[in-house]
Amino acid sequence: MALVEGCKHSLEISIPAAEVETETNRVVLDVQKRAKLPGFRPGKSPASIIRKQFAGDIRQQVLESLIPTHLQKQLEAENLNVVGTPDISDVHFHDNEPLRFKATFEVVPEIELGEYTNIEVPYQDPEVTDEDVTSRIDEIREQKAQYVNIDPRPLADGDFAVVSLESLEGVSGDPVKTDEMQLEIGAKETFEAFNENLRGLSPGDEKDFEVEYPADYGSEKLAGRKVKFHAVVKGLRKKELPELDDEFAQELGDYRTVDELKEAVRKAIFSQRQYEAQQEAKNKIVDKLVDAHEFPVPEVFVERQIRNRVEQSLRAMAEQGVDPSKLKLDWEKVKEAQREKATREVKASLLLGKVSDREAIRATRDEVDAEVEKAARQQRKPVAAVHMEFEKDGTLGRIASHIQTDKTLSFLFERARKTAES
Repeated sequence: MALVEGCKHSLEISIPAAEVETETNRVVLDVQKRAKLPGFRPGKSPASIIRKQFAGDIRQQVLESLIPTHLQKQLEAENLNVVGTPDISDVHFHDNEPLRFKATFEVVPEIELGEYTNIEVPYQDPEVTDEDVTSRIDEIREQKAQYVNIDPRPLADGDFAVVSLESLEGVSGDPVKTDEMQLEIGAKETFEAFNENLRGLSPGDEKDFEVEYPADYGSEKLAGRKVKFHAVVKGLRKKELPELDDEFAQELGDYRTVDELKEAVRKAIFSQRQYEAQQEAKNKIVDKLVDAHEFPVPEVFVERQIRNRVEQSLRAMAEQGVDPSKLKLDWEKVKEAQREKATREVKASLLLGKVSDREAIRATRDEVDAEVEKAARQQRKPVAAVHMEFEKDGTLGRIASHIQTDKTLSFLFERARKTAES
């Protein structure tokens, strides 16, 4: 076996002429049984004519039979873990001669696993202050707020104006029109043009004014345009927050008092922050693991990861309402820009797999079943049907792989040497 470069290897294989002739005769006989040639009964055409008439088909069938068989045999003999599809070249196929060919392929690299426990990583359990708890509860109260109509007066900062709005000019396509929308005067979320032009107006007042929208605004009709609106103030509201008392706590869930609610909120904040801090620490552990190991990675793995990263970017664009086909992007440059990160991610995956093998870390049947059951609940389908579907499309394997990776990361985190943040 010859090493070409990195993970790429090649094999030159020769198949004895006698075996080639035997296989050729078998294929000729098979073709002969099915051939229908003028002047001959089905299956009775002479072999010499069959060989001449179907030379191309016979050659292709012999190659498709012998090459994969002998290549696989040689790969197993040399204990090679091939990734991707081997490239077959330099095929020498002539009568009464050995069949020779060259196979070029990539293999999973041999990794000499270094130290992976006791990796130093900055980490501290997060703190949750009383102010954090109060802020989170205030957010909940904001979500439960009621908007109450109040007597007419000029709009001021903090008021909620109820307005009807119609575009007069500047919009792409049909005019924008809404009979009732609510805006908080003076809020940072409200365009300043609305604040300036509605402030001081009273219910029943009307006004025309222009609003300039940024190029990245979410609506294509308005993005990058200066739009003239006609606005009518229809009402005035104020926001009333619910009182923070035991009754409010009881409405939110299984809490009897405000103190119980506060304790539950404190635990929820701690859990979320702890998860985020641990994820950050795990990422740093993986970075150190990758930096400490130098080895080549199969190009087929890197290309696959580049595709995954590009597809994730495309999905993110679509979710934001951006049509990637309308962007003038050099996709080759886009893909090449992902190469370095994709290569590190492949290295990380191979190293984590090596650690999981060394430590016998695997996903259990119960762990996989729990994820399938969760998916079944979300899809409102029978568990058995989802399990069968996941087994058929390979999702079960991906679930098991994901669980194994998570468990391996947790193993590395538990055995890391955690230091105080500098």
